[in-house]
Amino acid sequence: MNLEKGMLLEARMPVKTDKCAVLNDAIRVLNELKAEAQKLKEANKKLEEDIKNLKEEKHELREEKSLLRAEKERMEDCVKALSISTAGYVPTPHAAYHVGVSKLIAFPSYGAIPMWQWIPPDVRDISKDHELRPPMA
Repeated sequence: MNLEKGMLLEARMPVKTDKCAVLNDAIRVLNELKAEAQKLKEANKKLEEDIKNLKEEKHELREEKSLLRAEKERMEDCVKALSISTAGYVPTPHAAYHVGVSKLIAFPSYGAIPMWQWIPPDVRDISKDHELRPPMA
């Protein structure tokens, strides 16, 4: 029986018939297998951590992608709105004079930002103002 065990443990080595030598070889092989199993467990644990990190990163990238898509759609809508409203675009007229830094705006409630480019062209047309809105006498 020891002869069979010795042949199983060390197929390439000469056959050992001593019971103690066979048991020592068996213990050595078991220790090597335990060490290898421990290394494989550690490698498996490291790979599982890597998988977890990659899944988290993938989730973050998906969230970022959806945010970017929403922002892209919002920007496209803004561009469409601007392209529709600026069809009758006329450049802003130059001011008759430049207001100095210490000067106040003539009508502060209107603000300093010109808004005429967003008014529809038919409302901006002043050619028939004298008929539609006669001057007050």
